Amino acid sequence: MTTVLGVLALLGSGVTAGVLFAVALSVLPALFAMPAGTYVYAHQLLGRNWDPTMPAIVLGSTLADVLWAVSGDGGVPAAAAAVLLLGVSAVSHLCNVPINRRVKAVTDPERLPADWTDPRPLWRRWHLLRCALAMVALALNSVAALHG
Repeated sequence: MTTVLGVLALLGSGVTAGVLFAVALSVLPALFAMPAGTYVYAHQLLGRNWDPTMPAIVLGSTLADVLWAVSGDGGVPAAAAAVLLLGVSAVSHLCNVPINRRVKAVTDPERLPADWTDPRPLWRRWHLLRCALAMVALALNSVAALHG
């Protein structure tokens, strides 16, 4: 059973880190290159399939790490990875998701509200934080798998 937990933790943290890295590497630069209205439209399209998939993967991986650490086989690296993945979830839900909701609330991307401020710089900062947390979690799970 502990081998299954390790595989799930490693797979889930790998998918999480990979998705967040791909967004940072390719999607974000593309979104920054767009005019504001086009960005809003693209952001609304891109965000359609993330929920509930990514939260389930992140939280499922966190749970797998906790159980793997408690079993003794994942040890401290898996426990630390669980904390970092919980951080990914917290940054997502407390920082990126509220921004996403504001962007999704725009009904006409061609006519942005007068008080609209471009959320891309702030969204990027939060995204890069959760990407870094996910990458370190993946590294820690790799260490746990190699030494387990």
